[in-house]
Amino acid sequence: MPSLELLNQKKEKVGTISLNESVFGTEVNHALVHQVIKAQLADRRQGTAKTKTKGEVRGGGRKPFKQKGTGNARQGSTRSPLLVGGGQNFGPQPRSYAEKTPKQMVQGALRSALSDRAKASRLIIVDKISFAKPSTQAAKKMLLETFKLEKTLIVSVADNNIELSIRNLKGMRVLRTEGLNVYDIVRHEWLMITQDAVKVIEARLGTEK
Repeated sequence: MPSLELLNQKKEKVGTISLNESVFGTEVNHALVHQVIKAQLADRRQGTAKTKTKGEVRGGGRKPFKQKGTGNARQGSTRSPLLVGGGQNFGPQPRSYAEKTPKQMVQGALRSALSDRAKASRLIIVDKISFAKPSTQAAKKMLLETFKLEKTLIVSVADNNIELSIRNLKGMRVLRTEGLNVYDIVRHEWLMITQDAVKVIEARLGTEK
């Protein structure tokens, strides 16, 4: 099992922690990570773009001119896609861009992303993060001054004080364990996880060898 130093909020070593190899020590599958991120971003698309067809554009209820004798091409409506102000053929219509991704694939991609951060020495495990009250200043002192981090994803169990303290810091993002996802791991340079959160993640993603 891979093991890391266990730090406190002051960046002091308070022990070591053994990590589940099936979660933090697997071979990184870059293709799987890419596929899951692609699906995750596709799910965020609203798909609300829409153009009006001939039948939806207002007006055009009567034939604009007689069928024969004018020299013009015959027309049945001024809202034809061939005319200015007419409808549009084959334009975008509301749709869902969601891609169905099997649960096993998402879990595999999460293991790969976590293992990649561990192998790159971009994973920090802290015994706990605790703020007496919401304080952006306290969070800034811990993350920017003590740990000297930039673009960091912090994963913890539910704690409003942590979330309210860190959410206004540029480049920092806080997620609860249930919200952990591949895209946010990959887009941040550093990953900081509390000891309690590690146990939850390992219980969720761990596999029997």
